[in-house]
Formats: sequence, C-alpha cells, structure tokens
Amino acid sequence: MSQDLLYTIALPKIPSIGAITAKNLISYCGSAENVFRATKKELLAIPSIGPSVVEQIKNHEVLGEAEKELHFIEKNNIQALTYTDKNYPHRLKHYQDAPLVLYWKGNASLNHYRIVAIVGTRKPTPYGQKVCEEIVNGLFGYDVLIISGLAYGIDITAHRKCVELGIPTIGVLGHGLAQIYPAAHRTVAQQMIENGGLLTEYTHSEGPDREHFPMRNRVIAGMSDALIVVETASSGGSIISAEYANNYNKDVFAIPGRVNEPFSKGCNELIKYNKATLAENAADIARHMRWEEMDHQKTIQSSLFVELNETEKIVFDILKNSEGMQVDRLTYETKLSSSIAASVLLEMEFKGIVKSLPGKKYMLV
Repeated sequence: MSQDLLYTIALPKIPSIGAITAKNLISYCGSAENVFRATKKELLAIPSIGPSVVEQIKNHEVLGEAEKELHFIEKNNIQALTYTDKNYPHRLKHYQDAPLVLYWKGNASLNHYRIVAIVGTRKPTPYGQKVCEEIVNGLFGYDVLIISGLAYGIDITAHRKCVELGIPTIGVLGHGLAQIYPAAHRTVAQQMIENGGLLTEYTHSEGPDREHFPMRNRVIAGMSDALIVVETASSGGSIISAEYANNYNKDVFAIPGRVNEPFSKGCNELIKYNKATLAENAADIARHMRWEEMDHQKTIQSSLFVELNETEKIVFDILKNSEGMQVDRLTYETKLSSSIAASVLLEMEFKGIVKSLPGKKYMLV
C-alpha cells in the first residue's frame, strides 16, 4: 500500500471535507499527503478553505483511523480504489461529487461493457417483483452487469435473479464492508462476490446511517448506462436515484403501473414529466439503447480503424466500448484539451465515424 493511499483514505474522514473539497485540496497541494503536510498559511491560501477546515486537517486523528482501514482492507482482500486509479469506475469518475475512494470486494469489472441499474421500492407488489425478474431475465443476452443497492424489495429481487442466471451483479452499499445490511441478505451478498461484488465509499467502521443512502444512490446512478425504476412511491430513494441519473445525463426508464397504486405513482410521474422513458420489458430498453444495432456494427467499426490518424485512434478506442460518452468525460479519458477533442470529434463526424447525441454525447456510428 502506498503512503499516499493512507492520506487519501484519511482526507474524506475529516467531517467538513466532502469529495469536491478533497479533490480541490489535492489539486492545489499535488497529493493527499501534501495536504496534511502543508502549512496553515498554505492551506488558507486555497479558495474556500477557512480556519475551521485547516484546524481539522491539522488534527491528525483521522490518520489513525486511516491506518486501521488499511489493516482491514489488507486482511480482508479488499481493494481501495482512488479516483485516479485505472480500475475506478470510469463512468463515475469525472463527476465532481464522485467519491475520493471506493472500497471494492469482488471479481467483476467496474468498467463492464454495459452497466444497468435496477432500483425500486422496499415493499414491492407481486407484480413489481415479477416484472423485475422478467427484466433481468430479458437482459441476460445483452452482456450486461446489473447494479443495485442490496436493499429489501426490488433491489434484492434483481440481485437474486442475477445470481440465479449467472449475470454479474454489484451491490452498492450505504455502509462499510465490515457488515452486510440488511443481515438477511448476507448469503446473497456472498454469492455476489463470486460473480460481481460489493462496493462502497464508506470505511469498514461506518454503519448504515440514514444519510448514507442518498449518497449511495449517486454512485448507482453515476456508474450506470441506464437506470430502471420498477416500482416506487412519488418520493424516496428510487426517485433520488432517478434525479441523479437525469442530472448525469443517463438514460432513465420507468415501468408504468395503475394510476391509483401508491407504488406506481413515482414511476408514472417520472414518465409523465419526461424524466424517464416508458419501458415494459428488456426489449424496450435494448431498443432505446440501440444495443442490437451496435452489436451488428462492431465489425464495420473495426474496419474503419486503419483510416484514422493517431489522435482519432485514441478517441475511437475510448468510444468503441461506449453507448454514448459526454465530451467532458471524453477529454478526461483521452487527456486531450477541450479544443482538440472538439476538433477531432468534428472531423470524425464529417467522416461518418461518430455522431452526436443529446446531452453533448458522442458515439461511434
């Protein structure tokens, strides 16, 4: 374990420092270790950093907590992925509020070819459970990884069906990896580690506090290509997930239900207010995402590779495993400047290799 990892784990343990402030500090100081080694004067020169934050940084109690975390992850074969790590979820990393560190136990790729999130109420109807299972079953042939929150209801229904079918599935947790919440899902969680995994931004000693779960939902939304809401009331965690997904320019789908059913209301409102696309089954989702068409065109795309210059090949390589990527993420992944990336994309669009999508996204034709 690198020394800087210790300091990177410690930084978000400081109460008044969230992901955005932590990244800002690291950007100014050069590394997490340098944040702790900086003088008070140097820290106060950083925008938005006041005396109270500086005092908390200078109180090194969090370093002791970080050392305990390092021992825990080493003992339990857990990976600590910082936001600069190549294995950190690339769909998530370019959002400002993405976690500084993620703790991961599993064998799936966090950058799987296609990632679908399935969320819903903790108290689903038999109809909701049936539809959820049918959607998972229908997605089986599309080479997807399915993520959810390991909660009661729709979440665990999706996870269990994935385990049954052998679809890789990841549970994003609102607590540390020293426990499983709810405890009733421990067996399923263990099976998920064998084909998928468990992911959290919380250190092992942190429990399932109420405020953790909305934050957990942003990770589910940020990691996914598409988010499906099966059943939900007009407020709650699933609606929060859908709001995050919309803010992140993800594709959101909702399963319609009867107008007077409490747990159909949220889905119906998402559709009604154009915050989600109506979907009745997995085929609707695949059709909207153009997955079948893309699979058919892979061989055509590969033949274009020889016609590209070196910079275009870099962009091509990044886009070939994506169903639509935003310009800011593309510039992050390619390390190109915004102006060069825009010029390359325009040239590739003229050549008929890429096309623009809503939300400032680009994809291969």
